[in-house]
Amino acid sequence: MHWAGTPIHFLDFEGNGTSGILEFGVVTLRGGEIEAVRTRLCRPAGRLTAEDTAVHGLDAAALSTEAPFTEEWEYFAGLRGSGPLAAHFAHVENFLIRTAWPYPRTAPDFARPGREANEWGPWIDTGRLYGQLSPAFASAKLEALVAATGLQGELDALATAHCPAARRRYHAALYDALGGALLLRALLRRPECAAATIPWLLQTSTLDGGKRRALQQGDLFGGG
Repeated sequence: MHWAGTPIHFLDFEGNGTSGILEFGVVTLRGGEIEAVRTRLCRPAGRLTAEDTAVHGLDAAALSTEAPFTEEWEYFAGLRGSGPLAAHFAHVENFLIRTAWPYPRTAPDFARPGREANEWGPWIDTGRLYGQLSPAFASAKLEALVAATGLQGELDALATAHCPAARRRYHAALYDALGGALLLRALLRRPECAAATIPWLLQTSTLDGGKRRALQQGDLFGGG
C-alpha cells in the first residue's frame, strides 16, 4: 500500500477538553497533492476562557451561533473510512475527536491491510516523523519546522487561496492543517521516503515499542 495511492486526511483542531472543538481544518492529500480542504467554526461545548482566546483568537460570543462540532459525524466518519488520519503531534487531535465520538464506524485498518478497526488511529504524525527522520532540526513545533524547511511562503500562498481572511495565521485550524500537510508532502518527496507505505508511516509515527510491534505487518517498504 504505497502512500501515494491512498488519500491522507491531515487534521487540526482548535479547542481543548473543556471548550470542545471550536474550529476544524482538514486537508486531504492524494498522490502528494492537495485534493480537498474544509474548515468551519463550531459552537463551544463548554467554557471558553480569555487565555484560550488569546491563543487561537476565537471567543464564545462569536461562536455562539455556529453549529456544534458533533453535527460533523458523517463527514469525519467518512474520512476515517477512506484513508488514514494525520496530524502534527496527533495525540491532541485524537483526544479531542474522541471527546465528541469515542469510536468511529468500523473502518479499514490502514496499518494492517485486509483487517478492520474501530479506532480513530493510528495516526500519521508529522511531529513524530520529523523527530525521528530529521532530528537535526532545533524544534519540532509546527511553525519552527515550516520555517526551517523553507515552506512558509508556500503555506501563506495556500492560506490566501483556502483560508478565511481572518484565519490566515498559526493556531487557526485550516492554516495549521495546511502547514502540516506541506511538511508531510515534503517528507514524502525525499528520496529515502519515496517508497514508503502507509503501514510504514503509521508504524514510524508510533513511538511506543509494544504498539509499534503490534502494527507491524510485512516489509516496512513495499510489503504492506
